[in-house]
Amino acid sequence: MSYIIDRRLNAKKKSTVNRQRFLRRYKKHIKRAVEEAVNSRSIRDIDQGGEVSIPNKDISEPVFHHGNGGIRQRVFPGNKEFVVGDEIKRPEGGGGGGSGQGQASNQGEGEDDFTFQINQEEFLDFMFEDLELPNMIKKQLRDATSFEVRRAGFTSVGSPDKLNVVRSLRAANARRIALSGKERRKIRELKAEIKTLEGLLPNQEAVLQIAALNEEIKALNRRIKRMPFIDEFDLKYNNLIRTPVPSSKAVMFCVMDVSGSMTQSIKDIAKRFFILLYLFLTRSYKKIEVVFVRHHTHAKEVDEEEFFYSRETGGTIVSSALNLSADIIHERYPPGDWNIYVAQASDGDNWDGDSHVCREILEQRILPLVQYFAYVEITTGPHQNLWLEYEQIREKFGETFAMQTIVEPSDIYPVFRKLFEKKE
Repeated sequence: MSYIIDRRLNAKKKSTVNRQRFLRRYKKHIKRAVEEAVNSRSIRDIDQGGEVSIPNKDISEPVFHHGNGGIRQRVFPGNKEFVVGDEIKRPEGGGGGGSGQGQASNQGEGEDDFTFQINQEEFLDFMFEDLELPNMIKKQLRDATSFEVRRAGFTSVGSPDKLNVVRSLRAANARRIALSGKERRKIRELKAEIKTLEGLLPNQEAVLQIAALNEEIKALNRRIKRMPFIDEFDLKYNNLIRTPVPSSKAVMFCVMDVSGSMTQSIKDIAKRFFILLYLFLTRSYKKIEVVFVRHHTHAKEVDEEEFFYSRETGGTIVSSALNLSADIIHERYPPGDWNIYVAQASDGDNWDGDSHVCREILEQRILPLVQYFAYVEITTGPHQNLWLEYEQIREKFGETFAMQTIVEPSDIYPVFRKLFEKKE
C-alpha cells in the first residue's frame, strides 16, 4: 500500500489539506454565511468571496480526562421541586439580566468570534453544493467534444507509467524459451545418453564419457544463462485510446417578465434569481447554452447585458415569451440532441384571457420537449390567474413542472435550492 502526502501550499504558507479539513468542519457556519451574503449583496458582487464568523464556543477542542468512575450518590440541599430526569429551564434574559440589557462594567474580559476569509471558488462551491439540473440524460452522439480513455490491449511502445509488468515478464520468459530451444534439446539428449551409460557396467571409459557429457551440459547451461533476462523487445505497454462519448448538451431558457406591473424591487428579486441560475449553469456544466428572453406585450431574445440591465417596460402578455421560446427550441435545439430547461420569473399579473393561452402553449409546444420547467412567482399578495392555470399543468406533468413563490429577497436562495436540489 502506498500513501500520497499532499504538501502543496496555498496563500500564506497554509496547507491545502488542512484548509479543506477546516472548511469541512465548519461547513454549517459557511453555508449560513453564504446564504446571508446572497440575500444582502448587490447583484454585481453576489459571486465574490467574503468573511465567515464562527462563535467562540464552536472552535473549542474536545478534551479527554479521567472521570470519577463508579457509582456515586450526591445530596443537593433545598430540592423540593425536581425529580430524576427533569430539565431545569434557563433563566430569562440570559441569567442575571444579561443579553446586552444590563449596565456597563469596568471589569471582565472575553473573546470575539473567530473570523476567516473564503475565496470566490470556495464561496461558489458551498453556494451550489448538492444542486443539479433535473432529469438530464445523455443525448445521441453528434459533434461530441467529450472523450474518455479506455483500455485497448497492449502495444510495444509507450511511456514508462503505462508499462505492464506482468505482460513484459511473460514476453521475456517466452523469448528466452524460444531462443534457447536448441540448447535445451541438446541438454535433454545428453542427459538421456548419460542415463544410458549409467545403466552399463561401470568402466573407466564410461566414467570419462559421462564426465565429458556433464561438462558439455554445464557449457550449454552457461550459454542459456548468458541470455538477457529482459530485452526492449519484451516490454509491453497498456494501450489507451480516447473514445468519444455522448455529450450531455443542455440549454436553459431564462424567461423574465419586465412589464409595468413588475416594480423595481420585484425586478431586482427576479434578476438575483437569474444571476444565481446563470452562475450555477456556467460553473457546473461545460456544454451549456443560455437563452435570455424578456417580455412585456412583446417578447424578444436578448444578450446577457440587455437581459439584466435594460430598462424597457410595457404591458403584460406572457404568451408572447412562451411562443418565442417554443419557436427557438424548434429552430435551434432539437430535443433529440439537447436537454432543454426553462426557468420563468413573473409577478403573476397577465392580460385577461392570456393565461389560458399560456397553459395551452406549455402543454402542446413546450413541456413535451423539455426536461424541466421551473416557474417562480414573485408576489406578496394572493396568486393571480396565471398561477391557477399553472397549477393545472403541475397536476398533469408532475416532476417535470415545478412552481415556487418568492415573497422577499431572503426567499431567493432557499427557493433556488429547492428547485434544483439533487434527487437521490
